[in-house]
Amino acid sequence: MVTAITNGIEVSVEVTYQAEFSSPLQHHYVFTYKVTIQNKSTHTVQLLRRKWVISDAAETTKIVEGDGVVGQQPILEPGQTHSYVSGCNLKSGMGKMRGSYTMQKLFDGKTLEVTVPEFQMIANIFHN
Repeated sequence: MVTAITNGIEVSVEVTYQAEFSSPLQHHYVFTYKVTIQNKSTHTVQLLRRKWVISDAAETTKIVEGDGVVGQQPILEPGQTHSYVSGCNLKSGMGKMRGSYTMQKLFDGKTLEVTVPEFQMIANIFHN
């Protein structure tokens, strides 16, 4: 698990290789990641947008942007936590992701960029 704190917002990411949904012979590797966002600030915030930078060892880096996370724009009061699970497909068994969330402080409307720490995706293709 990797963790970063920006402006009082803690973001932790835990990655799992999904061997049962992957096909290494077809260069298809599936990873899921669980993101936990905890508001350790004194302000209520809302997650508005996400930006991901996805690097696959087999191809160039791509950027994915959009509103919210998995169809939600959660509001987090001080001390609250929001978790979600999403996924990523790679053509190689190795890659990494990093990104940011655009959040808005509800009391004054100011936005802030919150770092999503870089995390590695490495396929465990060797079974004991």
